[in-house]
Amino acid sequence: MSTASAPAFLPEPSAAAARRIDLPVEGMTCAACVRRIERALLATEGVHEAKVNLVTRTATITYDPAASDPNALVTAIERAGYTVPQPAAAPATSAAAPIERTHAADASLDHERRGLRRDFALALGLSVPLLVLGMSHGRFPGADGPLGRFVQLALATAVILGPGRRFFRLAWAAHRHHAADMNTLVGLGTGAAWVYSAIAVLAPGLFPHAAHGQRPHVYFEAVGAIVSFVLLGKLLETRAKKRLTDAVRGLVALQPNTTRRLRGDVEEEIPLSQLAPGDLVRVRPGERLPSDGDVVSGASAVDESMLTGESLPVDKTAGSAVFGGTLNQSGQLTVRITKTGAETTLAQIAVAVEEAQGSKAPIARLADTVSGVFVPVVLGIATVAFAAWLFVDPSATGLAAAVERFVAVLVIACPCALGLATPAAVAVGTGRGAELGVLVKGGTALEAASRVDTVILDKTGTVTAGRPTLSAVQPLPSFNDIELLHLVGSAELGSEHPVAKALVDGARARGLALVAPEEFRADAGRGVIARVAGREVRIGTTRYLAEHGIDASPLEEAADALAQGGNTPSFVAIEGKLAGLVAVADLPTAEAKEAVAGLHALGVHIAMATGDREATARAVARSLGIDELHADVRPEDKARIVSEARANGRVVAMVGDGINDAPALAGAHVGIAVASGTDIAVATADIALLRGGIASLPTALGLARATLHTIRRNLFWAFAYNVLGIPIAAGALYPLTGWLLSPVLASAAMSLSSVSVLLSSLRLRAYGANK
Repeated sequence: MSTASAPAFLPEPSAAAARRIDLPVEGMTCAACVRRIERALLATEGVHEAKVNLVTRTATITYDPAASDPNALVTAIERAGYTVPQPAAAPATSAAAPIERTHAADASLDHERRGLRRDFALALGLSVPLLVLGMSHGRFPGADGPLGRFVQLALATAVILGPGRRFFRLAWAAHRHHAADMNTLVGLGTGAAWVYSAIAVLAPGLFPHAAHGQRPHVYFEAVGAIVSFVLLGKLLETRAKKRLTDAVRGLVALQPNTTRRLRGDVEEEIPLSQLAPGDLVRVRPGERLPSDGDVVSGASAVDESMLTGESLPVDKTAGSAVFGGTLNQSGQLTVRITKTGAETTLAQIAVAVEEAQGSKAPIARLADTVSGVFVPVVLGIATVAFAAWLFVDPSATGLAAAVERFVAVLVIACPCALGLATPAAVAVGTGRGAELGVLVKGGTALEAASRVDTVILDKTGTVTAGRPTLSAVQPLPSFNDIELLHLVGSAELGSEHPVAKALVDGARARGLALVAPEEFRADAGRGVIARVAGREVRIGTTRYLAEHGIDASPLEEAADALAQGGNTPSFVAIEGKLAGLVAVADLPTAEAKEAVAGLHALGVHIAMATGDREATARAVARSLGIDELHADVRPEDKARIVSEARANGRVVAMVGDGINDAPALAGAHVGIAVASGTDIAVATADIALLRGGIASLPTALGLARATLHTIRRNLFWAFAYNVLGIPIAAGALYPLTGWLLSPVLASAAMSLSSVSVLLSSLRLRAYGANK
């Protein structure tokens, strides 16, 4: 596409000092594609910064409109071998909402997955008969005869021209940009095997074997097997890409589709897209806030755990700020909207998740990294061997021998064992992890987890149960704890507040038969007053009791001690006299203590980042033996803490369970979610702890270390076969020893290296068997 045909949605340049634009990109398959596009964009005049997100298929570019324009950016991407499609609807600018980019990425991924499924099914269908014929070795009548060989040629040609065509196209695109990747390896290996085998079928007289009545060996089954296995790997990769769009979609779905807007005394239900700053909306109990704003009237407790991670709800009254996506729990609120769309806090979290996941540097895939050097070197050796043998004997017999040496080098150097080294270990490691209650989303996550030296833990729902429970009942001498708790539990039956629910559940758990209060009134954020069996019961803060002439000072010291221990105390007065206090807390679980001890045994530094209060968080950290604490932090602060730890050279794992943890989970080297948490946290994370809660975290990291050790061992043997086999296949030892490695033996040696890698990987099945 020429410059003139650039998508019409692109904005016109302006006189602004710098502009930022998001362009959709199609045709990317791996990290090498990302680097290629970024280099092409950065080489364009006026471009200050270029970031390409492989998952969302988006290039985010900051440029000077005085020196460049969007059409030049599109041209740069297309010259790199990729396309910028015309979007169907909304413009793909930096102001586009995350959900719009998510829909575009979903469509692209779905299209890619459909194509891969179709190609894999076709390749598999063609390869099975190829394998049967090729590996029969004469067991089937006519399989190795002319007819059988022509059938194999037809099947292999269909594989090459059909599902295998993509690898040649991508290899050619890499060649045009003076690069080599795994597509180059696949193209060379399958291409050389097909060409050699096709000549062996169509012109067998060119080979010296024909003089002795022998048919030259063919490698059609290798063509089908390689293409099928690589396509299967590509298909599995698309599943990992899908999880980011699932996470972003889940975040945005927290906002309701409609809301109740007030116009005077008239209430009308409108789509969320019609909401504007300044509008008044009404939010009833059990509904989510439609957008960010300020409370105009009403009082309620709002669950903001998705933002802060704090398990206790926040009391809201007139003047309080509220945020879109949070859950209104107990009372009706009238809210004046201050922010909508991409400006809301929830949208900013979605952007943070999207950008963190997209900018996370993938763990280098050794096969991709090595291919840039390995492929040219092997091709050079094969070419030199071909030229040398042809120079020694320029006859037809010498040409056949030279071709045989060329193919033997390519076959034995074909990195099947190198390609299996990582996925085989990853497959066994992830399978063993699933048996141990650890779900690992791919090899990159396992490899990154093996290097983790710092773990950052969320508090609420991760190291604690995630819900308040009754933790203390302290009556004054004139009362007993049973009587006090009975009156408190009965009084709180009239409240919908989560703290009240914890008190009620705690009383019932002790076998107390509660009675409904005759009267009940709640003052949001301060306390409640009720009449139980004719007795007045007040529960609340020191100030709330003081306003009614009740002195809570006798229990202030005990309340402070409870607060320092991570509890939330409330004072209780009966018939106008101080009677005692009750407290609720979200305390650490036994699994958390086990996990922290296991992590310390692995030599891992442990930090905790939570939106909860300093005193509460410090009490939890102290009881668990956590090394470092960050309290009163918001989601963006957690992501910043992760980023700072990475900048200091730490390999960071973030462990969480809530929506507020999603940006940090995406930004860490490894995001680990407790599976009992939100779907969004699990979707964003690289590893999910399926059972046992956080107690299985040391198992996950230990298994990752064992898997990486296996990968390294596999790679050593894979390289060893290549280093030893390539000189023999090239004929370098022939003048001294008379040794020649035929393509058949080269194929056998290649298979032996693959078998050794598989057997090595299977040893991971025993991991944790003695635990």
